[in-house]
Amino acid sequence: MKRTAEKIFLAGWLLAISSATTFGDGPKVAKYAGEFIAIGVGGRALGMGGAFVAVANDVTAGYWNPAGLSQIRYTEITLMHDERFAGLVNYDYGAVAFPSGSKASIGFSVIRLGVDGIPDTRDALVDASTADLVKIYDIYNPNARIDPSRVTYFNSADWAFFLTYAKQLTEDFSYGANLKFIRRDMGSNSATGIGFDLGGRMLLMGRLALGVNLQDITTTLIAWDTGTKELISPTAKIGGAYFIDLFGGRIAPAVDFDVRFENRRYASTAHLGPVSADLHAGLEYDFQSIVAVRVGYTDVKQLTLGAGVHLPKLDVDYSFARFDSEGQLGNTHRISLKLTLSEDRFRRSVE
Repeated sequence: MKRTAEKIFLAGWLLAISSATTFGDGPKVAKYAGEFIAIGVGGRALGMGGAFVAVANDVTAGYWNPAGLSQIRYTEITLMHDERFAGLVNYDYGAVAFPSGSKASIGFSVIRLGVDGIPDTRDALVDASTADLVKIYDIYNPNARIDPSRVTYFNSADWAFFLTYAKQLTEDFSYGANLKFIRRDMGSNSATGIGFDLGGRMLLMGRLALGVNLQDITTTLIAWDTGTKELISPTAKIGGAYFIDLFGGRIAPAVDFDVRFENRRYASTAHLGPVSADLHAGLEYDFQSIVAVRVGYTDVKQLTLGAGVHLPKLDVDYSFARFDSEGQLGNTHRISLKLTLSEDRFRRSVE
């Protein structure tokens, strides 16, 4: 199974490189083209403001830092649902990961961001002065009306699929990679893409964790059926976390930086020429693996709050964020569940 996963990643790597280079000067780097993937997953990580690259050590590491997936001991499954802008936008995430041998792990994740039930009135404009309501296209016609019976509906959805492989190289260092497929549907048009992420995680002195996730490292191509081609430029997610035993529990402050090369001069925490950096900061206090509280600060200047409960085999995590100080855009409540199959048959084998 492990060799099969390695072959799939090698083939995906070559395909991703080929996709990014074959079209020459045709496709252009599209700023924010991959923004739906950058939202984040998991109530625990989002409660910490997304400062999770160095912390990630469970099934959600397939998204945050593939190297962290090597830390799981049992098969894990997670689900998350998030509604934004008073339920207009639905964001869903699910993942499964399982140990492979004594040092490797394999995972699969899926993300969907969608606006469902969008009215399509392009064929519903009629001339109300006619007996059979003749379809027209002139919106300035004084008799123009929308015929509700001719209104159709469609969904606009973005999908991302991650196939993750991770391996613990030494006791304190692990690496991992994602083979990433993207599908975008908007009305009658669609696009597909393929990309590759590469991550590493190191533990120093048993308390300081450093992590890096090089997303879209080969530059991800998004090809629309209209002939338009977009490129998602690489992003380097770099982070650190320190674990401190305190008051019978563990406290973990964490800081991440998203380094991009899209010339985000005014929509970033700091920039130098075309290179920008966005800050994530978070803090988690976990009391004896029973209950946890979290606070964070995101790259879009949001304050986040979160909490979690550890039940037998099940973790329930919640995070809260407000999009604007006046609350006009609504609040975001995220709830995620993580099931750990802590039985011997799902446990990592040892050499």
